[in-house]
Amino acid sequence: MAISDILKQVTNYAHPLVLVTGGEPLAQRNCMCLLDSLMNTGRSVQLETAGAHDISNVPDGISIIMDIKTPDSGEVARNRWQNIDHLKKNDEVKFVINSQNDYEWAKDVIHSRGITALNIPILFSPAWKRLAPATLVQWILTDHLPVKLQIQQHKYIWGAEKTGV
Repeated sequence: MAISDILKQVTNYAHPLVLVTGGEPLAQRNCMCLLDSLMNTGRSVQLETAGAHDISNVPDGISIIMDIKTPDSGEVARNRWQNIDHLKKNDEVKFVINSQNDYEWAKDVIHSRGITALNIPILFSPAWKRLAPATLVQWILTDHLPVKLQIQQHKYIWGAEKTGV
């Protein structure tokens, strides 16, 4: 879609928040231009990124939700650890947890990489159909971990295969 078409669609929704996600937005050559254009609409703009691309050039005013890939994702080598240094007070870090191994790894990462010291939300999300939310909640409560549970609500509402929601 052309950026002008995206802006028209955003205007039609008349919602105060826009989330740019899906695939990897930062892999798209016009992503920064889109983010700038969306900010000019007066809406709050969030960028959800897998964290494998440099976030240092994301415009000020954009809230970043950065995934940190866990071992069971098979993508842990793609984590760009230096991105942690570019996170700001309105940003968030998200871990999709597939197993207790992922949970223990993520728990270590938030402490050893200084993420808890950033005073930003840390989200733990149970992997769809791989880890029961109740199991993850029990681990979090047992360890008194300073994280928030996030479930993929769109999958519960529309199903895992639905796009464009």
